[in-house]
Formats: sequence, structure tokens, C-alpha cells
Amino acid sequence: MELRTLRYFVAVAEELHFGRAAARLHMSQPPLSRAIRALEAETGAVLLERSSAGVALTPVGAVLLTEARALLDRAETLRARVAAAAGTAVLTVGLLGDSTDPGVARLARAFRARHPGVEIRIRETDLTDPTCGLHAGAVDIALTRAPFDETGLAVRELRADPVGALLRADDPAAHRESLLLADLAGRRWFRFPDGTDRRWQSYWNGGTVREGPVVRAVQECRQAVLWNGTVGMTLADHGPGDGLVVVPVSDMAPSRVVVAWREGDGNPLLRSFTQVAAAAYRARLTPSTKAAQAEASKRRVP
Repeated sequence: MELRTLRYFVAVAEELHFGRAAARLHMSQPPLSRAIRALEAETGAVLLERSSAGVALTPVGAVLLTEARALLDRAETLRARVAAAAGTAVLTVGLLGDSTDPGVARLARAFRARHPGVEIRIRETDLTDPTCGLHAGAVDIALTRAPFDETGLAVRELRADPVGALLRADDPAAHRESLLLADLAGRRWFRFPDGTDRRWQSYWNGGTVREGPVVRAVQECRQAVLWNGTVGMTLADHGPGDGLVVVPVSDMAPSRVVVAWREGDGNPLLRSFTQVAAAAYRARLTPSTKAAQAEASKRRVP
């Protein structure tokens, strides 16, 4: 039973979809399907139930998923410790903008527990570079948000967050239960500087070229709305701050949290970081954390 085949199985078991798993593994679907069938033949059991509705784990598949994750985690730890012994145990991580996501804290704790001897160097970037310096070679791996130019990069989605319109509390649209992008047509929006990744700019501007003040950081976005009455998109569950509100935008696609790295990079810590990140973002929030986030995301009106 090869580690590579187990990685294939874990990807399908987590995605519950052969197409998405193949995209995540950067391979075509037919060889992935063949590898899973070979694994089932090797184990002598059906691991996945396939139907027109999708893919589901069998009881045997659920057992293998637990064991495979543990074995792959152990293999990545082994590689990382060998790298540490060889003096290569340094990882530069790019973080985007306002890195207050609780998933980052869970990831940091889990990665530190697995690799206590690895030095993590953090490079936090503003909103003008969604790859956090990855394309420029300034970081080894980025914990960021899509979309952006993925040429030469491997990208794995960790979570998708709803977004909403950031408005001043006295804005006529601020008291709506929800909005459509069409409701904000003709308004001035905050926007990013010329030269910013086009996919990134287009997403946060609702797919349309906008006019309005240029911003580079999260706080500049908020101040542009507060002082100028402009509008823009933000995460729906972020506390907007005094004098501001967030109204859900129902036809805006969620913002995807991703981890990205350069394809072909042989640093053994990258795969371990990605696996730990996936587990950290899968982890359910505790009731106290949920309550704290709910309190933080309440609309604040002066």
C-alpha cells in the first residue's frame, strides 16, 4: 500500500467528488479512479459508494480514512524532522492583511506541536498582493484568499466565507436585510491600486470596474467608507467597527480561504503545513468561540 495511493484516497474521501479531488491533486480523473479501484482490490473491500448523487464513504472507507490520515501525518513529520536535521527547517509563511482569523491561531498551535524545531517567519502583506509575495519568491507558502493568478502555483481551498457590503450606518441601504450587487450600481466603491491582480480586483469590485478611493489595507477600506460614504465588500462575519454595518449580498460568491505554494517546490515542510492547515480549518469552533464571533459581528450603530 503506497503513500501516494493513500493520498489519493484521502483527497477523494475529503472532497467526496472525484473531479474536485483530481483538481486538488493536479491530475486527471481517470488515473485517480484507477488508483482507487486498485486500492479497493488491494484491501478487498469497497471504500467508496459511487452514485449519481456523488461519492460516500463506506464504514470500511471511514476506518481507512482515519488510519491513512495518521500514517500520512507521520510520514510528513518524518520528512520535516529529516529536513530539520539537515538544517533546512525554516518556513516563510505569507499572511494576507488583517490576520485575525481564528483558523490561523489553530493552525499555528497545531503546526508548532508537530514541528517544534521549525522556525516560522511571517510576512504579512496588504490587500494589493493576494499571493503574499509568493509569485515574487518572497515566501514559501501563503495563507490567503482567492481568486488570483494561479499560474505556476498549487492551491488548496480551506474554507469559504460569505461576504457583504460594508456601509456607513446612516447609509439608506444599511438597514436592509440583504442586498444585490445591482442595488449598489452607480455608487462609489473603494478599489485597489492599478497593477493589482485583475482577478482579485474584479472579485472585490463585484465583477465590474468601479470608481472611488484607492485603498491598500483593511483599515483603509473601513475609513474610506466612514469618511466618504463609499461602499465595498468585506467578510460578512467581521465586526465592521463603530459607525459601520455589513449587509449580506446574496449574489456575491463566497470568499475562499486557501493555502498556496509554488508547484514543484520540494520543501518537505510544505505538504505538512498544508495538511495541518486543512485539519485546523476543518476543526469545529467551540461554543465560546462561536459566541465571541457572533458578538463581534453584530452591527454597531453610534
